[in-house]
Amino acid sequence: MISELPRDMAEEVLSKLPMTSLRGVRFTCKKWNTISKDRSFTKKYRGEAAKRKEFQVVMMLDYKVYLMSVNPVDPSPSIEPIGKLVSLDDAAHDGVKILEIFHCHGLLLCVTKEYRLVVWNPFNGQTRWIKPRDFYSRYDRYAFGYEKKTKFSRRSHKVLRFVNSYYRRVNRQVLEFEIFSLNSNSWKLVVVNPDWHIQYFHGGLSIKGNTYWFAEEKLAPQETTERRFLLGFNFTTESFGPLLPLPFCGPYGDKMSLSSVREEQIAVLLQKSDAPACTLNIWISSKVGPSGVSWNKLFLAVEMNPFTNFQFVNYSSSFFVDVKKKMVVFIDMNLGTRNMAYIIGENGYFKTVDLEGLAKVDGWPTVCSYVPSSVRINQAAPPGKQKNTPP
Repeated sequence: MISELPRDMAEEVLSKLPMTSLRGVRFTCKKWNTISKDRSFTKKYRGEAAKRKEFQVVMMLDYKVYLMSVNPVDPSPSIEPIGKLVSLDDAAHDGVKILEIFHCHGLLLCVTKEYRLVVWNPFNGQTRWIKPRDFYSRYDRYAFGYEKKTKFSRRSHKVLRFVNSYYRRVNRQVLEFEIFSLNSNSWKLVVVNPDWHIQYFHGGLSIKGNTYWFAEEKLAPQETTERRFLLGFNFTTESFGPLLPLPFCGPYGDKMSLSSVREEQIAVLLQKSDAPACTLNIWISSKVGPSGVSWNKLFLAVEMNPFTNFQFVNYSSSFFVDVKKKMVVFIDMNLGTRNMAYIIGENGYFKTVDLEGLAKVDGWPTVCSYVPSSVRINQAAPPGKQKNTPP
């Protein structure tokens, strides 16, 4: 029988399968279920995935999360679903509507349409629902990362929940920061007195366990021009770093977005709103940490006016970079109506791919790079042993 194959041969066969097919494999027999969740198999699976010509990314469309195959080059550029990612712990989770996703180290933090939180490993099917300290709301924003105190210590995943809204008319800022630890199953308040604010439409990006945003200095009464920076949160020290320089300066109205390169570098996008019209620039960091950043020379510069007659990159748009081919793929809305992908490269290379389906006002299309991980999600303590750290 095929289930009686030697382990090394079984790993070779299973590593060729699409990730979305592993669910059926795990239900085939106990031996294959064990192999597919082993760390050595995960490493082999990642190696096989890296040999493929196309990218594999996680994409959120129409409140659902998909694994997508992306081939950005001619003769037929394509972005096609390999399959819809569903939880293997509870089939009912397949009907959950997802509003936001945050990727860190092979795990996804998902915010549902009911503003609930769930941590999910699509590779091994584990999920972990997180109860709020008091309640969740539509105004909450999140970051996902991990603490790692030494090179050999295990990662301790954490969630940062916060509201950081600055109201200029009344010169008042609403602040609340709290952290949930998946290890201790507890929430605790974090005292932060920032001299910056983060616009609600700028989501966080996780790199090496820390999270980064675009941030702006608070304006003094006599100031009118906002200066923009990169801001990092260190999940090990549970603190924000200093405001870090960006590789550009731009007026309000320019569109900006963040992405990761191999989960080690930050790619920053700027699409200008003034002359030259709709110029799109991308830079990639050489080094990055919560306390410092340095930037390489401009990675890609494209004048978009010959291709589109509108500034297509939405504030909430996301993108990923193919460094070797010097291309970038954006996921956005076509004039606010349909989910679209835009593939842009050097020498006038520009292609569009209709991702099918109407855009959702409260569910912006999102894409993130994804590397399968065998990391196990710490589950909640038994009832009676759970705790919340008091204020």
